Amino acid sequence: MGKRVKGEQNNSLTVSPHRPSPHLAFLCPLLQPLHLFPLSLFPPSKVFCSKITAKQMSKNSKAEVGQQAPDFRLRDASDQEWALAQQRGKVVVLLFYPGDETPICTRQMCSVRDRWHDYSATGAEIVGISTDSVESHKKFAEHHDLPLRLLSDEGGDVARMYGAQSLIPGKVARSVFVIDADGIVRYRDVRPLGLFRPKDEDVIKAIREAQSEAVGSGL
Repeated sequence: MGKRVKGEQNNSLTVSPHRPSPHLAFLCPLLQPLHLFPLSLFPPSKVFCSKITAKQMSKNSKAEVGQQAPDFRLRDASDQEWALAQQRGKVVVLLFYPGDETPICTRQMCSVRDRWHDYSATGAEIVGISTDSVESHKKFAEHHDLPLRLLSDEGGDVARMYGAQSLIPGKVARSVFVIDADGIVRYRDVRPLGLFRPKDEDVIKAIREAQSEAVGSGL
């Protein structure tokens, strides 16, 4: 059994490098079949010895509901720059996802594609964000005929700004942020494990509510 490192608090997940933390060991059989990441390439000390907990990630987030959304600029699959600040005046939806061509992410993006008529009807700007490269996004979008813009956050800086961090070190959490026309976060759904994708109906509902709040405030 892993031993706690001297000086760590009781809620720390840091353990000795010989065995995985008992708090996270149960994830192995769940994650490995999904091919979210190659567990065999990492020793237990690298995969399981994270000090970041879901509670800490939420606490460190700078994109809580009711707060101004952090501004950023990223490049899309066409290698064009996209800036959040330039989207003022309309609702923006940020769909953070772990990676191109992974099973759950592919189903999620294809589901958005299949409901694109409903998304487009809201008039909102919908973008997907992962740490994949511009070239990877281009191939992913072409392969699945994806209509939404995919942004490359290769260093993971934007994901960290929004607190969209997975329990798996180095991975982006499957997350949804709905930002109103004035740049305020109105909806936040961060899933540090991300085994289940967000429901399109929930996202579309959040868009409508963000638009209603803007109308009610006289924007």
